[in-house]
Amino acid sequence: MPSSYRQPHFAYLRPPDLDAVQRLRRPVVVVGAGPVGLAVAIDCRLKGLPVVLLDEDDTVSIGSRGLCYAKRSLEILDRLGCGEAVIAKGVSWNVGRTFFRDHEVYRFDLVPEPDHKRPGMVNLQQYYLEEYQSARAATLGVDLRWKNRVIAVSGSSDPVVLTVDTPDGIYELETAWLIVADGARSPIRRMMGLDIEGKVFRDRFLIADVRMQADFPPERWFWFDPPFHPNQSVLLHRQADNVWRIDFQLGWDADPEAEKAPERVIPRIKAMLGDDREFELEWVSVYTFQCRRMARFRHGRVLFVGDAAHQVSPFGARGANSGYQDADNLAWKLQLVIAGLAPERLLDTYDEERVAAADENLLNSTRSTDFITPKSGISRIFRDAVLELAERHAFARRLVNSGRLSLPAVYVHSSLNTPDVEAFAGDMSPGAPMADAPLDDGHWLIDELGGGFRLLLFADVPAAIERSIVDAFTVLRHQPVPIEVVILARRSGAVANARVRIDFKGVAADRYDGHHGAVYLARPDQHVAARWRRFDLDRILAALARATCNDREV
Repeated sequence: MPSSYRQPHFAYLRPPDLDAVQRLRRPVVVVGAGPVGLAVAIDCRLKGLPVVLLDEDDTVSIGSRGLCYAKRSLEILDRLGCGEAVIAKGVSWNVGRTFFRDHEVYRFDLVPEPDHKRPGMVNLQQYYLEEYQSARAATLGVDLRWKNRVIAVSGSSDPVVLTVDTPDGIYELETAWLIVADGARSPIRRMMGLDIEGKVFRDRFLIADVRMQADFPPERWFWFDPPFHPNQSVLLHRQADNVWRIDFQLGWDADPEAEKAPERVIPRIKAMLGDDREFELEWVSVYTFQCRRMARFRHGRVLFVGDAAHQVSPFGARGANSGYQDADNLAWKLQLVIAGLAPERLLDTYDEERVAAADENLLNSTRSTDFITPKSGISRIFRDAVLELAERHAFARRLVNSGRLSLPAVYVHSSLNTPDVEAFAGDMSPGAPMADAPLDDGHWLIDELGGGFRLLLFADVPAAIERSIVDAFTVLRHQPVPIEVVILARRSGAVANARVRIDFKGVAADRYDGHHGAVYLARPDQHVAARWRRFDLDRILAALARATCNDREV
């Protein structure tokens, strides 16, 4: 099939381990150079950690695969230094439309309010994303080892020993921390004898990437029982390079290999687009739904991320997006543990928070799949009745589920949260991902956060901040785990040991219920750790200790 994309091939370099007299040791090894493995490796390097990244291939993924990257993932990619390239190449969209047979019954807007830096979603073929992230990783000094296949793993305590096969022979490598990002079929998970449990849905879907000129708007279109593919469902998405992703439901009895043949695919596309539409096939695949996860994501010094740890159906764009949140959650905790600034049990909270997030994703993904692919006559009657009602009645639209789209996890029950002691309006409670807002001179609030702990202090006028509070900023900056202060003010002014940004529209104050004096402690992964109505140094330091597991004895 013709393709508008040319696969890069990365150079294999002979690993120094093959010539070493004794086994070499690395602080962090990541296995798997997909989007999530690359994200972890990049984040670790940004935090000063030496990283070896092993991948058995020497190129990026074949076919579009992962496609929809949510606003939260784009914010993470911005922090990693890859966001602008993704936005520039990808197709941004906010609106989704759902059709039943030949008429629209429901639409949604992922970002119904203005004043966010990034759109609700960007569609971009996974191979572009991997290319951008690989270049970024190389620039940062990640030890990228292509055609290095892990064939054995020994132990889950320090050291973890990997046996690696290369074109020049086999070597052993030991590491203090192993991050496993080797995909849904995870060879390392199997080597360690670990299970992944859940549900495999008895249905098959055909993916067809089609290159064509079309003036359809950049929206997500989903059909239930359309006239061009009766009794099944179809999804249409626009990608970069005038490539369109079309998903056709096939049913469980379909032969996967036969359905991938052009003589079977092309008639389906013509029935949808019409005989006069010219197009070329780029990539075809058939998949089944899986909603599964490992019981635990941390096994001693071995940590699982992305599809290696959890798998969901593709409807809802929860795969790569949840994987990016895994990476975002893990890297800062690992850096603090390696630096001796937090006890190892901080990494137990990676398991605690991300398993809970995976369960939420699995629940939503399972509900979407059950709605899209009803397995009984009664279920289908209910679904079709909901779709008929949705066109005219608002209450029914809430029941339509063509794939509830990925939302960032809210760590409501995290042990790292400091509970509220005062009332706040809005959604920015402890554990929530922090909302964006426009600031002065083209800055965005989301870019002021991340990478380390931040203290947001709302003030009408910087000059009105009490001297004792300003003096305390020095104490925060010189903690073993430092806290940088960002003042969000309505007017300009300089403050020692703090960065002042102007909330010129008042959007940040509105979204955070940020009256003068309000304080938020932000985690390095841009989630709220704590908040108060007034500055209190002792409370802030106690919340920092809690958020780093330094608040109690071992």
